[in-house]
Amino acid sequence: MDTLPPIETVAIALLSQDPANVRRHSLRNIQAIKASLQRFGQQKPIVIDAAHVVRAGNGTLEAARQLGWTHLQVIRTVLTGADAVAYAIADNRTAELAAWDADALAQQVRSLDGPLQQAAGFADGELDELLARLNTADAAAGDLSSVESATEAPLHDVYEIAVECKSEADQQQLFTRLQAEGRVCRVLTL
Repeated sequence: MDTLPPIETVAIALLSQDPANVRRHSLRNIQAIKASLQRFGQQKPIVIDAAHVVRAGNGTLEAARQLGWTHLQVIRTVLTGADAVAYAIADNRTAELAAWDADALAQQVRSLDGPLQQAAGFADGELDELLARLNTADAAAGDLSSVESATEAPLHDVYEIAVECKSEADQQQLFTRLQAEGRVCRVLTL
């Protein structure tokens, strides 16, 4: 069995963001990470390379810096070059490919008090907005199982694009139009 590298505690001053990071962290995203760190502490290490460049956890590093933290727990990867780049992309992409179970999410988030909802990443009204988007996607698709089966197709049969919309209304219009054209669509909010 493979062994994991040891978890180390490293000074934040020694760490640097991945200059080639393809994932962007909005102010809202950083606020959510900060709320989680404040409430729960660091529950998983970030991944760095030998040069102290963050390969997974750039948002966590930024949030910790804004909180005034001086150290983070890290795992040091041995990946280099194209393997390190591909891992950094995979770390984000694999999470993006997951889908919410809307009913279970609603039940669990609503069972939390306000501060815990915030620490879980949901500011006032955001749960209802997410559920509305999920319900709209369900209605437009007719049935989520068809969307899920399309996303589970072999990778060589799936060709995807991401389109940046001006607003939620613009996103909804485009989604509806593409669905009407017979395209399999998923709503992503980054």
